[in-house]
Amino acid sequence: MPRRHKGKRHNNQKRQRAQDEVESRRVFEAADTMEEEPPSSSSPVLEDNPESSSATETSSTAQESCRVPPIYIPSSVALYTGSEDGQDEEYSWSYEVLPPENSCCDPVTVEVTVLEKFLLYKYRVKQPILWEDMLNIVNEKYHRYFADILKKVSESIEVLFAADLKEVDSTRRSYDLVSKLKLPNNGRVRPGRGLPKTGLLMNILAVIFLNGNRASEEEIWAFLNAMRVFPGRKHYIYGEPRKLITKDLVKLRYLEYRQVPNSDPPCYEFLWGPKAYAETNKMEILKFWAKVNDTVPSAFTPQYEEALREEEERSQARGAAWAGTGTRGRKYSMATSTRVFNPSKL
Repeated sequence: MPRRHKGKRHNNQKRQRAQDEVESRRVFEAADTMEEEPPSSSSPVLEDNPESSSATETSSTAQESCRVPPIYIPSSVALYTGSEDGQDEEYSWSYEVLPPENSCCDPVTVEVTVLEKFLLYKYRVKQPILWEDMLNIVNEKYHRYFADILKKVSESIEVLFAADLKEVDSTRRSYDLVSKLKLPNNGRVRPGRGLPKTGLLMNILAVIFLNGNRASEEEIWAFLNAMRVFPGRKHYIYGEPRKLITKDLVKLRYLEYRQVPNSDPPCYEFLWGPKAYAETNKMEILKFWAKVNDTVPSAFTPQYEEALREEEERSQARGAAWAGTGTRGRKYSMATSTRVFNPSKL
């Protein structure tokens, strides 16, 4: 029995490796196809959903009920928004949706999209991202723009997924997408493959902060609906979003989800959890939110001032702790120095 199970597992691994190799070849073939074929002039649109009319109403209501400024959602979100029967960890990567809006006017934008898709594919299948591969997937005639292309790709992934492209092995020139928060499985939350959930979490933390450090469940869903993320409807990046934000992220202590005291009928609200306070701070979240909205942190004046006060308090606490440690260190150093250089022992 154990041998049969081992053989079956080995065969599954071989099949998975073969599928990965096929998909990897398809990435490069897709890049070549995009260079040869004229890009579509039509812009990608978010797919309709069975509640399209109500979604529009929800979106407009969101601007009124949620006490946050209008939300900027990058156009490239359309490339990563799942269909109605979309999957999460094991969805099939689509190369047909690669051409972004305005790509007909800017061929460099095509290269940005190709490289971004490639990096996300490598992240999803947990394969190393090699510098040589990144360079090779960009058309040779645009290699002189490679630094700028890579910068745009990194910024786009940071905004969408809250993950940074970092070198993990200088010898091999190997890179990885590293989650800004220490969510399990490098931002995937659940075991296995998939894309980071960190971007969703950091956006929710920002909405909570901008709503006075607590946000009602209605305000959170108004924001998520504007991103085409709906409760009870599986999203191919986030899975079932209600479970993700009310159970998974609560269990991991990044969010608190509790009943509003004395509410009748009962209503619920979200707050930052202990892990959120431990791994980030209000200024970092505000910077992320500002980048998503293509502005600067100081544009959100009350929150910016609150974040500055928090930074100042944190700095003063560190200074007091350092002063205490420094005093003890100097006393210990003097005592040690006296013992080591005592002339009577020479």
